[in-house]
Amino acid sequence: MKIKDSKILITGGSSGIGKETAKLLIEKGATVIITGRSKERLEKSATEIGAIPCVFDISDLSNFKENTEKCISLLDGKVDALINNAGIGVFPKMGEITLENFQSIYATNVFGLALLTQEIARIFIKQNYGSIINIGSTASQKGFVGGTVYASSKFAVRGMTQSWQAELRKHNIRVSLVNPSEVTTAFADENRVERTDVANKLSATEVAHTIVSTLEMNDKGFVPEVTLWATNPF
Repeated sequence: MKIKDSKILITGGSSGIGKETAKLLIEKGATVIITGRSKERLEKSATEIGAIPCVFDISDLSNFKENTEKCISLLDGKVDALINNAGIGVFPKMGEITLENFQSIYATNVFGLALLTQEIARIFIKQNYGSIINIGSTASQKGFVGGTVYASSKFAVRGMTQSWQAELRKHNIRVSLVNPSEVTTAFADENRVERTDVANKLSATEVAHTIVSTLEMNDKGFVPEVTLWATNPF
């Protein structure tokens, strides 16, 4: 797709991968809405990179439709791409897992993501055009110690991505999954404090580059899934 003059919605855009991706897309001429839970943090990030802020906690299913419509109206009803980046994680081991762990993680990583995508897909189907990029994880491919809750949520995202690929290709809608390995972002920090970049680990920059490159492919083709590893993380 052509990035210049496109309209793109990115969830979880206050920091990390979402913010860096929005910045890169705006530099290439896109109009970008970023969502987030914290009004203060979201508006600060939007001002820094030239994005449009839309306060929207996608885990809040009670106000979901109203918030979705608000984001769509800010783009005048037209959306070219949706980037499902919002995600959180907790990592209890067997014997420590609670129902609340599953409810909190799945509300954001699975339920909110799926319901938002469904609403945006309605627009894409009418347009007969659109791109969806889900931010997965290498945890969507293989579980790990302490990964019962988080990895299972990302396995769900991978399964949904493949299902949407099967359903939406006939409408010229491209659905891709981007799987980063460990990235130095704040996603597992309750206070959303960004971690300092580490020389031998992935940063949000590499992931953003991959997302934008995936979007920029000519519309007659798409990347179903791409995985990013740090070259030498040891």
